[in-house]
Amino acid sequence: MTTMTAVRSSQGELRATTPPSERGARADFRVVAKAVRDAGLLERRVGFYAWLMAGLGIALVGLLVGSVLLGDSWFQLLIAAGLGIVLTQISFIAHEASHRQVLKSGPANDRLGRILAAGVVGISHQWWMTKHSRHHANPNQIGRDPDIEIDTISFLPSDAKKARGIQRWVTQRQGWLFFPLLTFEGANLHVRSIITLLERRPVVGRWLELGLIAGRFALLITFLLLVMPPLMALAFLGVQLAVFGIGMGASFAPNHKGMPTVSRDAKLDFFTKQVRTSRNIRGWGTTMLMGGLNYQVEHHLFPNMARPHLRAASEIVRAHCREHDITYTETDMVGAYASVIRYLNRVGLAARDPFECPMLATRR
Repeated sequence: MTTMTAVRSSQGELRATTPPSERGARADFRVVAKAVRDAGLLERRVGFYAWLMAGLGIALVGLLVGSVLLGDSWFQLLIAAGLGIVLTQISFIAHEASHRQVLKSGPANDRLGRILAAGVVGISHQWWMTKHSRHHANPNQIGRDPDIEIDTISFLPSDAKKARGIQRWVTQRQGWLFFPLLTFEGANLHVRSIITLLERRPVVGRWLELGLIAGRFALLITFLLLVMPPLMALAFLGVQLAVFGIGMGASFAPNHKGMPTVSRDAKLDFFTKQVRTSRNIRGWGTTMLMGGLNYQVEHHLFPNMARPHLRAASEIVRAHCREHDITYTETDMVGAYASVIRYLNRVGLAARDPFECPMLATRR
């Protein structure tokens, strides 16, 4: 049985592990890994991804044709929303390619991921690979996981305390503002990845990705200006980015936000770190809606596992956790978002004036 010496709550901090020994913890994971491997769940499912990409390609072409047929009509904003949804789904495949989940060879996955991410979605594949690899190695670990570093939202009380000005006002209400803020996440992803490509340090594929991203935006903007008036084209871009941002943020945030954080110097075994800091989302259609990210525990344990195998793997991991009395967190989508909002609001309390009357603050 694995226990923690400092688990305050489901939003608490994991500081260290007590028995079993590191050797025993590794053995536990080997049992799960062997069961998964023997069940054939580490095999690629190229056919699944081929059909999925074909379907998304048809949807993408259909949206562009629909936009041409609509012309000067504000119904174009519905096309923009649909484009945001399709680009979110394509981003999921790019994410899976970066984990070598799609094709059989690493270089082929890298090429596919770069084409989809930079050429279709408009986000740097290399930036995503670097950032996301650090996250997988250190999920929710303070000072090591880039996904809990301060951005517009503070994920740690220590960061919330530093907020000033408008940032402080936002931080105090960040739980309730979470979904509205996600409408800006699409633009944020584009900007941050481009800035990374322009940094003065070695970046693999820098000029190729900059060329793909520039070409992608040039083609999109040219298309929009040929089909609709400039003001409508601007609104189209705004809606597409907002829907894309909500789709991406709402798919990634429930997986770890509100789960235990890990202190920077903690030495946790692989299985404990990945399982205790991750949350699965159950419910019909969530695998397609979230690109397989709803099986976050299994995705972190087996990051190169193809999406169709995640459900079967979850049964093996869940049974192992039940047998060894290891916490395995799974909830529905509403419960997950409620936990995220509560957690962000609790963190936001650190940004409040220590001399402010709590009762007065609740009446504002």
